[in-house]
Amino acid sequence: MTRHAFVIGQPIAHSRSPLIHRHWLQVYEIAGEYDPIEVTPEGLPDFFARIRAGEFVGGNVTLPHKEQAWALADTHDPASRAIAAANTLVLKAGQIHASNTDHIGFLANLDDRAPGWDENLETAVVLGAGGASRAIIAALSARGARTIRILNRTPARAGALAAEMQDKTAARLSPGGLDDFAGVAPNTDILVNTSTIGMHGTRFEGIDIAALPSHALVTDIVYTPLVTPLLADAAAHGLRIVDGLGMLLHQAVPGFEAWFGTRPEVTPALRALVEKDMGLAG
Repeated sequence: MTRHAFVIGQPIAHSRSPLIHRHWLQVYEIAGEYDPIEVTPEGLPDFFARIRAGEFVGGNVTLPHKEQAWALADTHDPASRAIAAANTLVLKAGQIHASNTDHIGFLANLDDRAPGWDENLETAVVLGAGGASRAIIAALSARGARTIRILNRTPARAGALAAEMQDKTAARLSPGGLDDFAGVAPNTDILVNTSTIGMHGTRFEGIDIAALPSHALVTDIVYTPLVTPLLADAAAHGLRIVDGLGMLLHQAVPGFEAWFGTRPEVTPALRALVEKDMGLAG
């Protein structure tokens, strides 16, 4: 029997999730389908009814539906509860189970591209206080970061996020504005951009990479372009960098396993396939 999975969002045409999951379906010779479906926020409850009716085994959720999808689900894993957002849905005995695998993708990407990055991890700096930052904060705390500084263009939003997440993490959360970067940079072990700054060549104002210590790792969850201005600046200063493409690839693994019964591998061939689709490789 052919199993059907999906990725929903609005818009959805840009999603590379179909490319990833269809590649795995072919590699593992699984009778399954994975399709992008554009769903409006107003249409989400009706789409959930289709899932519960058995039309799909589950699927992925992208913007702008992650919070609403979490609220509509019947059960939730700890990660999605901590951030009140879901990116993966699985149908289990007629009920929709919500999970969030962004933290898994983030950590697996760093483990793959910068082995040992979390040794002696003390202080992390997270740029941005939007929805994506919640999963990153939880991931960094889980790996032992003692202090996580959340810097945002609007300091009040960073403060609200820190207050919301503090009782959900073991790390001490310290909010501030982007202009606080110079003061916290010298003690930073890892710098993570969770905002959309970096897309289309945009760059942070007032972020002086030279203030970071030589051992600092710089990573960006933005993957278009693959090397954002932030990463380019860090590399120019001799710092280790990790791009965000691997996070996209690794976060897809748990969902595929739940829907199709096989745990897939993130291979160089898969990464090359996605890079080619992005126009980055021949």
